[in-house]
Amino acid sequence: MYQLNFDLNSFLSTHWHRKPTIIRNGFVEFDDPITPDELAGLAMEEEIDSRFVTNLDGNWQAQHGPFENFDDFPDTHSQLVIQAANHWHPGLRELAEPFRVLPNWLFDDVMICLSMPNGGVGPHIDQYDVFIIQGMGKRRWRVGDKGDYKDANHHTGLRQIEGFDPIIDEVLEPGDILYIPPGFPHEGNTIDVSMSYSIGYRSPKKLELLSGFADYVLTNELGDIHYYDPNLQTREEHGMIPTAEFDALNNMLMKLLNDPKAKSRWMGEQLSQSRHELDIMPAEPPWAADELFQFMEENLVLEKVSGLKALYHEDDLSVIFLNGESIELPEGCEAAARVLCDQEAFTGEDLGPIANNPALLALLLELCNQGYWYPQA
Repeated sequence: MYQLNFDLNSFLSTHWHRKPTIIRNGFVEFDDPITPDELAGLAMEEEIDSRFVTNLDGNWQAQHGPFENFDDFPDTHSQLVIQAANHWHPGLRELAEPFRVLPNWLFDDVMICLSMPNGGVGPHIDQYDVFIIQGMGKRRWRVGDKGDYKDANHHTGLRQIEGFDPIIDEVLEPGDILYIPPGFPHEGNTIDVSMSYSIGYRSPKKLELLSGFADYVLTNELGDIHYYDPNLQTREEHGMIPTAEFDALNNMLMKLLNDPKAKSRWMGEQLSQSRHELDIMPAEPPWAADELFQFMEENLVLEKVSGLKALYHEDDLSVIFLNGESIELPEGCEAAARVLCDQEAFTGEDLGPIANNPALLALLLELCNQGYWYPQA
């Protein structure tokens, strides 16, 4: 079990969204949760987002997986990157566990980098809060201040910039953590064969929120009502939009935007969507109702599929949101919202008296058969 060597609340009050910092020995006795061979195996899978970046002689190239083998890849100036590794490997899921006290709706993924000497992805800027954990080996990290920087190497898709003056220039060793808020340029350069892990948190942009809500309104055919004015009168200035009519149209729009029921449902669905593929496997054979009932009776453990975002609103526990879907809980079973969303695993004992509720058991049966929860090994 991984354990942080610092207080997250103190960290949040001094650094979150404010300034980058290095936390030496951020983990107690850190061990890599995955081997290089296992990481390479993940990069061969079709469902997993992987890429191999090289910069021999300053020539930046990026290849996207899946990869059949790595025989022809250079053993210097190269880096293998796996996105959302926590969805596919239990060790990476465990690595993210100490950070679960941060909001799940902000959490994006755990990214792994296996880097050869002088490997990296070049100077770039991310719009994430990221904790970069150094595993085996050493990497030199340079971080600059916020500012305007010129883009570079557009053909690679690496979103690089031309360069920056560092405010941090340090070598990370196993167990060290580098925190970088959004908008700060940074670059890692590998000293010897290295593994590093990025715990990323991504907040939505205003544009994404507006676009997402507009899509929700269109999909659900909300506000399909025309402007209506039975008191319309003739006017000489027929090209003018009178203030009263502008206000009426604006009120129509704002009434739609400020519909609390629609916004609540949309927000839960939007924030619970994963940006990366999940390892969801429907139960085969499907659970039978009596099997799940017996499972609950014996207090055996059901575990949530890794990376699944399960959310609920503070003021309404009657609905939970799973991977972009709204799910109504049976009446009287609102307590299940906290168990299903706040815990990575649960038993019948965690649910208490509602564990025997037929309607809740029917819902759990459906969720287990869809592959959202499965018996803990």
